[in-house]
Amino acid sequence: FTSVKLSSLRHHLKTHSNEKRHVCHLCPKAFRTATLLHNHVNTHTGNKPHKCSECDTAFVTRGELSRHRRYKHTLEKPFKCTVCEYCSVEASKMRRHVRSHTGERPYPCHLCSYASKDAYKLKRHMLTHTGEKRYECCICQARFTQSGTMKIHMLQKHGENVPKYQCPHCSTSLSRKSDLGVHLRNLHSYMEEAVKCRDCEAAFHERYAFLQHRKTHRNEKRFRCAQSSCPCNQ
Repeated sequence: FTSVKLSSLRHHLKTHSNEKRHVCHLCPKAFRTATLLHNHVNTHTGNKPHKCSECDTAFVTRGELSRHRRYKHTLEKPFKCTVCEYCSVEASKMRRHVRSHTGERPYPCHLCSYASKDAYKLKRHMLTHTGEKRYECCICQARFTQSGTMKIHMLQKHGENVPKYQCPHCSTSLSRKSDLGVHLRNLHSYMEEAVKCRDCEAAFHERYAFLQHRKTHRNEKRFRCAQSSCPCNQ
């Protein structure tokens, strides 16, 4: 990599670093650059600044918009396999396809002999070892290792009672996507000016976290009689 700008070189060097200083205020994820963090926060808030000029669709990142245009409008597939006639809209899909020719499985499990062609399948496989059930039914609280299994359970067991849109940050379920967007913006979006608790020194950049904190003060007896002879103070 070469560049006439020092800033461009510095930005490129970050791609070689494992340091992730930019931490999301809504979840534990961290990122190498502020741009990556900004794009990630948009997935929480529902903000989609990159709008398609040919239809009403909008996206969180410029890359998502580019893929959309190739899939829906230009039908361009710029990534072509040198071994067969396969071609792809995305470079990542081409890399996975090439492994079907080479037999390469670069993502091995450290607990058994399993190895995968892509990182996502390895993560899914690891759940068979840990027994972790990250996905919870919002109606009966049954837990599952995979989101697909949970969705099948909800459709089979709960039918029409299934809320369509579940907030990823709290237990709220909503019937409309637009309502979920409003909920995310009002309760889970980042606020530049922190909200301070009037009963302690805590301060919050997210309204939901602030409201949850306020509940901890509900049962406090904050007002005390100043009379030393008062029998209630004995």
